[in-house]
Amino acid sequence: MSYREKYILPLALVLFAACNNKQKMENTEPKNPLVFPKGEKIVNTNFTGTAYLQSLIEADHLNSISVGSVTFVPGARSKWHIHPAGQILLAIDGVGYYQEKGKPKQILRHGDAIKCPPNTPHWHGASADTPFVQVAITGREKGETVWLEAVSESEYWSIK
Repeated sequence: MSYREKYILPLALVLFAACNNKQKMENTEPKNPLVFPKGEKIVNTNFTGTAYLQSLIEADHLNSISVGSVTFVPGARSKWHIHPAGQILLAIDGVGYYQEKGKPKQILRHGDAIKCPPNTPHWHGASADTPFVQVAITGREKGETVWLEAVSESEYWSIK
C-alpha cells in the first residue's frame, strides 16, 4: 500500500466528511434568529396593521431613556409622531420604512441605524411584503411621544 493510499486518502475523506457535516449543520440554522422576543400585540390606535412591542428598558428617575423591540407585520406602520427628545432606530431584521415629514421615504434593512431629531414628525413600519423588526431608543426627559395623524395609503405607497 502506498503512502498516498495509507495516509492521504483517508485524511482527505475525514476532512471532506467533517466539512460537509459542518455545512449541513450551518444550513439548518435560521438566517436571522430573533434577537429579542416578539412581545405583546400593540392594541392602541397609534398603528395601522399589526405590530408587537417587547419593552427592554423602561425609562425611570435614574435613566430617562426607554428601549423597546418592535415587530411589524407586512404593511404595518406607526402614525406620524414626534419625540420631544428624539429617537434612534436600529433595524434588526426584515425590510422597513422610515420617513420624516417633507423628506423621501427611506428603506431600512438589517444593520441600518436612523437618528430622528427631536420634535421631527416621522413614521416607521414594515414594507408591504416583508416583516420588519426594529429596536427603538427613545428619550423621555423632554416629554412623551406626541401622536399625530395616520399615514395615508398614498404616503405609505409613495416612492418619494
